[in-house]
Amino acid sequence: MTGRAPDRCGSVLDLIGGTPMVRIGVPMSGPHPGFWAKLEGVAPGGMKARAARAMLAGARARGELRPGGTVIESTSGTLGLGLAFVGAAWGHPVVVVADAELDELTRALLAAHGVRVELVREPHPVGGWQRARLERVRELMAELPGAYWPDQYGNPDNVVGYRELGHELLDQLPDVEVVVCGVGTGGHSAGIAQVLRRRRPRVRLVGVDAAGSAVFGDPAVPRLMRGLGSSIHPGNVDYDAFDEVHWLGAAESAAACLRLASGAFVTGGWSTGAVALVASWCARELGSDRVAAVFPDGPHRYWRTIYDAEFRAGLPDPVSEPSEVDGVPDEVDSATSWRRSRKVVDPCAHRAAGSAGCPVCEVRP
Repeated sequence: MTGRAPDRCGSVLDLIGGTPMVRIGVPMSGPHPGFWAKLEGVAPGGMKARAARAMLAGARARGELRPGGTVIESTSGTLGLGLAFVGAAWGHPVVVVADAELDELTRALLAAHGVRVELVREPHPVGGWQRARLERVRELMAELPGAYWPDQYGNPDNVVGYRELGHELLDQLPDVEVVVCGVGTGGHSAGIAQVLRRRRPRVRLVGVDAAGSAVFGDPAVPRLMRGLGSSIHPGNVDYDAFDEVHWLGAAESAAACLRLASGAFVTGGWSTGAVALVASWCARELGSDRVAAVFPDGPHRYWRTIYDAEFRAGLPDPVSEPSEVDGVPDEVDSATSWRRSRKVVDPCAHRAAGSAGCPVCEVRP
């Protein structure tokens, strides 16, 4: 389905997709010609309901997920809500493995939707919270025979679920020249890229990562931002599809969210702020508003971080321009580090020849 959602729905699944696009003209780090934001955060179940539906549908079709079967997944929260949304429609209990940094609102919502929440209490010394969660998933799979693990980080159905998003985006903004996406599991950027290659191959794809995330090669360090970047190496990232990548710190993202909130009455979490800032920069560089940005979430989970003045007081002053880099540094500051590279490489491209000794390749159990 493309375009707007139907006015009357026989199932909540009919509400997936069809999200609106709005023009953003509020100055960010400086004035810009404007850009267009795809508001995925307004959809019931959130953006990741797209991936949840595709992954569960694929598993059901292949017989990997039986009727009434339990779904177990590791998530920082957003995919858990998407799985709860789809699981409720199709009769699948959901177990979410999260960690001690899961915000209270999402934890309460997951419980209200009937999700069993398993919390890991300590990050893994190498792979951080993500590896700790994945190891608990392995344990639960052994304890619950017949359960299904979607594995959002490496499941190609995750990518398939976002092809609709790519078609919607091009239908809403046919003359788009640049698309800006946050990168975590790599699913929505890869799904959009597949559509761009077929319909508009000259459109530039710009990835947005968190400083201190391992996705594009930064040394993995503890990060304030949740839902953007990764401490492990996701299998779904389509590195060849990106024309450039930007890394941002928490200070830049939080400042962008506040500017959106005050100037556009549209805002969100860490990923939304980071993507908005980069999209405004791309529009200024292009000299046009033919830039589309995917806003993956809303502000509600971040009331004790981004929208808490006391929390923000602990952040440094945001950087107003990206520094141009070729490669990644040995050390990074995850609080403030806006960098840009037009050379995009897979940090684990060597894994085809064996990954022994690589701390990024080895963190997935």
